[in-house]
Amino acid sequence: MATPLSTRLGFIGVGRMGGHMTSRLLDAGYQLTVFDTNPEAVKPAAARGATVAASPAEVASEAETVLMCLPMPDVVRGVAIGENGIRGGSKVRTVVDLSTTGPTVATAVAHALAARNITLVDAPVSGGVAGAKAGTLAVMVSCPRASYPQVEPMLKTFGRLFYTGEKPGLAQIAKLGNNLLAAAAMVVSSEALAMGVKAGIDPQVMIDIINAGSGRNSATQDKFPRSILPGTFDFGFATGLSYKDVRLCVDEAEALGVPMVAGAAVRQMLAVTQAKFGPQSDFTSIAKVVEEWAGVEIRARHAGSNKGAKA
Repeated sequence: MATPLSTRLGFIGVGRMGGHMTSRLLDAGYQLTVFDTNPEAVKPAAARGATVAASPAEVASEAETVLMCLPMPDVVRGVAIGENGIRGGSKVRTVVDLSTTGPTVATAVAHALAARNITLVDAPVSGGVAGAKAGTLAVMVSCPRASYPQVEPMLKTFGRLFYTGEKPGLAQIAKLGNNLLAAAAMVVSSEALAMGVKAGIDPQVMIDIINAGSGRNSATQDKFPRSILPGTFDFGFATGLSYKDVRLCVDEAEALGVPMVAGAAVRQMLAVTQAKFGPQSDFTSIAKVVEEWAGVEIRARHAGSNKGAKA
């Protein structure tokens, strides 16, 4: 039987996603040692009793289990196995990576940690900032089967778990496929809505039709009503991160011998969006690119901002 986790956990990366995750762990009764390169990010957890460490290695010297929620594969690699990283900690035995890195980096990190008798639990999440706050994330997990019961109670504080297998990186494959579909829905839905608006259909009516029919998807059901029709473009997922995820997905698929013709087109749309609006822009800005090309604005008419075709 697996040994239960200590109530003292480490958490590295307490930004928009990680901040909500640490809050849920504190609510569940865990004690935390946290680290983030942004001193402001750790303040909410510290105010609730979390210990603030000076480095990833220090976190890993205080907790047997350390979680990471970081933005980029190179950052994950550096924090996990770089200088003054988690691997240099004296106490850590399990590392749970909640980031999206792709299977290549997950495998490399798993092997490097294993050399120090540290187990990697690959556990990327989907559901955005709202899901992290509400505890409704989809958590994809790949790790040794014996390790899964140890981390299961902790990960359940974040949402619903899906065990993908023992091989490092399998959870990353699932996450990349999911994020490709999310971006693809944004791209194609933007094109369909722009067509409808330019022809003269109220975009809210168009959205209602799609959501009542076979074309409904995550973009039309959530992102358009929340962030595009109001013109706020504030869904909470950066264009640069979406581009990174789709690029990783296409590269991994091609390495596996799986053609990604449509995926490559989605990657190019994100490249254009990033070039025009910057990596920190919201990924719903994909719709702005289509709007500009089509000469329309996809806005709720009751807000007075949608005038149909631009002059």
